[in-house]
Amino acid sequence: MNTAHALFAADAFYLAFTNKDIDAMDGLWAKKVALCCVHPGWPRLTEREAIIESWRNILGNPDQIGPTAYGHEAHVWGDCVGITCYEALAGGVILASKVFVQEDNEWRLALHHGSPCQNPPAPEESGELLQ
Repeated sequence: MNTAHALFAADAFYLAFTNKDIDAMDGLWAKKVALCCVHPGWPRLTEREAIIESWRNILGNPDQIGPTAYGHEAHVWGDCVGITCYEALAGGVILASKVFVQEDNEWRLALHHGSPCQNPPAPEESGELLQ
Protein backbone atom coordinates (compact mmCIF):
# COMPACT_ATOMS: atom_id res chain seq x y z
CA MET A 1 0.00 0.00 0.00
CA ASN A 2 1.29 3.44 -0.90
CA THR A 3 1.35 5.51 2.28
CA ALA A 4 2.12 8.85 0.60
CA HIS A 5 -1.52 9.96 0.61
CA ALA A 6 -1.95 9.15 4.31
CA LEU A 7 1.24 11.10 5.06
CA PHE A 8 -0.22 13.98 3.04
CA ALA A 9 -3.40 13.77 5.16
CA ALA A 10 -1.23 13.97 8.29
CA ASP A 11 0.42 17.09 6.87
CA ALA A 12 -3.08 18.53 6.24
CA PHE A 13 -3.89 17.87 9.91
CA TYR A 14 -0.91 19.96 11.04
CA LEU A 15 -1.71 22.69 8.53
CA ALA A 16 -5.27 22.89 9.88
CA PHE A 17 -3.89 22.95 13.44
CA THR A 18 -1.35 25.70 12.70
CA ASN A 19 -3.86 27.79 10.73
CA LYS A 20 -6.57 27.24 13.39
CA ASP A 21 -8.87 26.11 10.58
CA ILE A 22 -11.77 24.26 12.22
CA ASP A 23 -13.48 23.61 8.87
CA ALA A 24 -10.37 21.87 7.54
CA MET A 25 -9.98 19.92 10.81
CA ASP A 26 -13.63 18.86 10.65
CA GLY A 27 -13.15 17.73 7.05
CA LEU A 28 -10.23 15.50 8.02
CA TRP A 29 -12.24 13.37 10.47
CA ALA A 30 -14.15 10.32 9.20
CA LYS A 31 -17.94 10.33 9.33
CA LYS A 32 -18.78 6.66 8.73
CA VAL A 33 -16.55 4.73 11.17
CA ALA A 34 -15.98 4.61 14.92
CA LEU A 35 -13.72 7.42 16.13
CA CYS A 36 -11.42 8.03 19.07
CA CYS A 37 -9.50 11.15 20.06
CA VAL A 38 -7.26 11.42 23.11
CA HIS A 39 -5.69 14.81 23.73
CA PRO A 40 -2.80 14.75 26.26
CA GLY A 41 -4.28 14.69 29.75
CA TRP A 42 -7.88 14.55 28.51
CA PRO A 43 -10.37 11.70 28.74
CA ARG A 44 -11.08 9.65 25.63
CA LEU A 45 -13.57 11.19 23.19
CA THR A 46 -15.50 8.83 20.89
CA GLU A 47 -18.41 10.88 19.58
CA ARG A 48 -17.68 12.89 16.44
CA GLU A 49 -19.48 15.99 17.76
CA ALA A 50 -17.42 15.94 20.98
CA ILE A 51 -14.19 15.47 19.01
CA ILE A 52 -14.91 18.41 16.71
CA GLU A 53 -15.99 20.55 19.68
CA SER A 54 -12.67 19.74 21.41
CA TRP A 55 -10.80 20.93 18.31
CA ARG A 56 -13.01 24.02 18.12
CA ASN A 57 -11.93 24.84 21.71
CA ILE A 58 -8.25 24.11 21.07
CA LEU A 59 -8.10 26.03 17.79
CA GLY A 60 -10.15 28.88 19.25
CA ASN A 61 -7.61 29.43 22.02
CA PRO A 62 -5.60 32.51 20.98
CA ASP A 63 -2.63 31.30 23.05
CA GLN A 64 -2.53 27.86 21.40
CA ILE A 65 0.11 27.59 18.72
CA GLY A 66 0.36 24.73 16.27
CA PRO A 67 3.05 22.16 16.95
CA THR A 68 6.14 21.56 14.88
CA ALA A 69 5.72 17.95 13.77
CA TYR A 70 8.68 15.77 12.88
CA GLY A 71 9.79 12.17 12.60
CA HIS A 72 6.73 10.93 10.71
CA GLU A 73 6.58 7.18 10.25
CA ALA A 74 3.85 5.23 8.47
CA HIS A 75 2.51 1.89 9.69
CA VAL A 76 0.16 -0.20 7.52
CA TRP A 77 -2.50 -2.44 9.06
CA GLY A 78 -4.70 -3.92 6.36
CA ASP A 79 -6.80 -1.08 4.96
CA CYS A 80 -5.67 1.40 7.64
CA VAL A 81 -2.54 3.51 7.83
CA GLY A 82 -1.16 4.70 11.13
CA ILE A 83 1.13 7.71 11.30
CA THR A 84 3.29 8.34 14.33
CA CYS A 85 5.33 11.47 14.85
CA TYR A 86 6.59 13.89 17.44
CA GLU A 87 4.94 17.24 18.10
CA ALA A 88 7.18 19.94 19.55
CA LEU A 89 5.16 22.42 21.59
CA ALA A 90 6.16 25.21 23.95
CA GLY A 91 5.62 22.92 26.97
CA GLY A 92 7.44 19.86 25.65
CA VAL A 93 7.16 17.11 23.08
CA ILE A 94 4.15 14.90 22.42
CA LEU A 95 4.30 11.52 20.71
CA ALA A 96 1.25 11.50 18.46
CA SER A 97 -0.46 8.62 16.72
CA LYS A 98 -3.07 8.93 14.01
CA VAL A 99 -4.98 6.19 12.20
CA PHE A 100 -6.39 6.97 8.79
CA VAL A 101 -9.09 5.02 6.95
CA GLN A 102 -10.33 5.28 3.38
CA GLU A 103 -13.67 7.07 3.21
CA ASP A 104 -15.12 8.38 -0.05
CA ASN A 105 -11.71 7.86 -1.72
CA GLU A 106 -10.00 10.11 0.83
CA TRP A 107 -7.84 9.32 3.84
CA ARG A 108 -9.79 10.38 6.93
CA LEU A 109 -8.84 10.37 10.59
CA ALA A 110 -10.38 7.67 12.76
CA LEU A 111 -7.98 8.01 15.70
CA HIS A 112 -5.75 10.72 17.12
CA HIS A 113 -3.84 10.12 20.33
CA GLY A 114 -1.19 12.32 21.93
CA SER A 115 0.96 11.51 24.91
CA PRO A 116 3.87 13.37 26.53
CA CYS A 117 7.25 11.97 25.49
CA GLN A 118 10.06 12.09 28.02
CA ASN A 119 13.07 11.39 25.77
CA PRO A 120 12.17 12.30 22.19
CA PRO A 121 14.75 12.42 19.43
CA ALA A 122 15.78 15.87 18.28
CA PRO A 123 14.18 16.92 14.99
CA GLU A 124 17.50 16.74 13.17
CA GLU A 125 17.96 13.14 14.40
CA SER A 126 14.70 12.07 12.80
CA GLY A 127 15.80 13.00 9.30
CA GLU A 128 12.62 15.02 8.81
CA LEU A 129 11.22 18.32 9.99
CA LEU A 130 7.76 19.56 9.08
CA GLN A 131 6.24 22.83 10.18
